[in-house]
Amino acid sequence: MERPADLPNIPLNDIALFVEVARRKSFSRAGEALGIPTSTLSRRITELEKTLGLKLLNRSTRRIELTEAGDLYFQRCRYLIDEARIAHEQILGQLSQPQGRLHISMPISLGTLLLPDLLPALQQAHPGLEFEFDMNIGLVDSISNPYDLILRMGPQPDSDLVLHHIHSMPHQLYASADYLARHGYPRHPSDLSQHVCLRPDMSPEKATWRLTRGDEQERVTVHGPIAVNNIAMLLRLAERGLGITRLPVLQLPHLDLSQRLAARHLVRILPDWEMEALPLYALLPSRVLPAKTKAFLTFLQQALSKDGHPGTERTRSVSDIFFL
Repeated sequence: MERPADLPNIPLNDIALFVEVARRKSFSRAGEALGIPTSTLSRRITELEKTLGLKLLNRSTRRIELTEAGDLYFQRCRYLIDEARIAHEQILGQLSQPQGRLHISMPISLGTLLLPDLLPALQQAHPGLEFEFDMNIGLVDSISNPYDLILRMGPQPDSDLVLHHIHSMPHQLYASADYLARHGYPRHPSDLSQHVCLRPDMSPEKATWRLTRGDEQERVTVHGPIAVNNIAMLLRLAERGLGITRLPVLQLPHLDLSQRLAARHLVRILPDWEMEALPLYALLPSRVLPAKTKAFLTFLQQALSKDGHPGTERTRSVSDIFFL
């Protein structure tokens, strides 16, 4: 059967190049990721526009933007390209041997906590993987998202990114022995309102701490002049006696955080009470996972599920949710 004359013959590779440029909104960054000269990439996109008879990008010296037609074309094509890439990986056998570079965004405090202990074992398990970590925690545009994987803690705003719950991270309260000697030891959650408390930020929702003991539940509004959105810095400030703070509890194969806190002379506050667990999410550009992304997520989720904390809920494995 002959192809209708009004349907252009467009190579799939050119569509893939356009999708990469549209995601990054930059020829130079897309060219670097693809290993293609910027001039070649620009020429191929121009040829694609001529073939379609539509302008897909508005170019300027500083940045590029999608036209209305370009945005529609990108939305339709990006999932097609992701599916084609996965099919290509399966054929090449990369599903069993993940390889390639993973571009991951995560908070610096989470990276400081996890990466030094997890990466050696991860590299041993998957020697074909390379990792590029970005510790910027700003909002990510789902259209121009340059990351394979984004890790974030706490509730997330609605977006077109696929949200996958990895783990619930239990938290406990700590203060230095020096602080407790000066301000007294809280005996009940309500006592926290009379103490100096260190928080991630000054927002009202972060000023309410929820604690449970069996069937008992307590909500207390805490106060303090210092807020820092970094776990490592909150730990250091508590260590210096500046207040009470909540810290995550992890017991990974090579990381027992409770022992490290004790070594820093930090004392657990209200040990009979449990703090509200903080969810850890992976934000993904698609439900179709490349082998390299699935390998990292599976490894991370399995490592975190081994902490054995009674308040940690069992999450579904990556393979339960994403199908290749």
